[in-house]
Amino acid sequence: MSSTPSTGRYRSDLVLFTAIAFGVSWASWGAAIGMGGPAMNPPTVLPYLFGAFGPLVAALVIRIRRGRRGEPAPERAIRFRSRTLLWAPVLLVLASATVLAGAFLGHAAGGPAPSLDYALNVLNSQGPAMFLAMMVISGPLSEEPGWRGTAYPRMRASTGRFQVGLVLGVSWAVWHLPLFFITGTVQNQLGLTTPSGVLFAASSVPMAMLCCCAYERAGVVASIAVHFAVNSTMVLLGVQAPVTQAMIIGIQAIAVAVLLATSNRSAAPRLQADASGAQKTAEYV
Repeated sequence: MSSTPSTGRYRSDLVLFTAIAFGVSWASWGAAIGMGGPAMNPPTVLPYLFGAFGPLVAALVIRIRRGRRGEPAPERAIRFRSRTLLWAPVLLVLASATVLAGAFLGHAAGGPAPSLDYALNVLNSQGPAMFLAMMVISGPLSEEPGWRGTAYPRMRASTGRFQVGLVLGVSWAVWHLPLFFITGTVQNQLGLTTPSGVLFAASSVPMAMLCCCAYERAGVVASIAVHFAVNSTMVLLGVQAPVTQAMIIGIQAIAVAVLLATSNRSAAPRLQADASGAQKTAEYV
């Protein structure tokens, strides 16, 4: 079957997006690795933090290119609607609950007990405002407009939701690999070849699918909320034990299955052509 013009255009966008996202991030993190020092110490901190923005930089390039060419946004892009944003806090709580449930189940299976001591140490060392800012900017805001806001709707033009989530999850795991070699990162502390390191990589798949489900319901804002909730809860609980990680992966997989099974494929506020055939503005790209 021959591809349609839009499918070919999306494929070109995805190739460019992937090249820029990986290129910017891996080049920045490669520089951080070369500098040596701890991730949050100067001068290493600059390329380390900038590396997280590779997907956002790629998304902006695709968005600018689309605008200059006068091309419509992808049909699967989710429009901004205030009423759908009610999903964002609900999904935020659900995402955080998957980590909490996994932590308690992990303890029941012999892992460490969930404790607020680690959370208090983190908040006291950084301050609540700085912690929240870092948790929102580094990860959710720097990545979601790219992975979900740009890549996801273009992939959905020809691929099912499950397959797209799986591909993005694997891509996400590979994208994170350089972080294992930067001193002071969570990934470096886990170790690439340890059970915790392998489970961290594996967790990218259900996490990506959870963010994709959020995007389907309320766009980039919801996927940012889910990404933030999982990251911040993981950090505050200091999750590193393999048994706890495995439980969280299992709980998130169940949550994804429920969300996929209960979603209304026709209810998402996607772009619709108006009477003149022109498409309305999407929430992103």
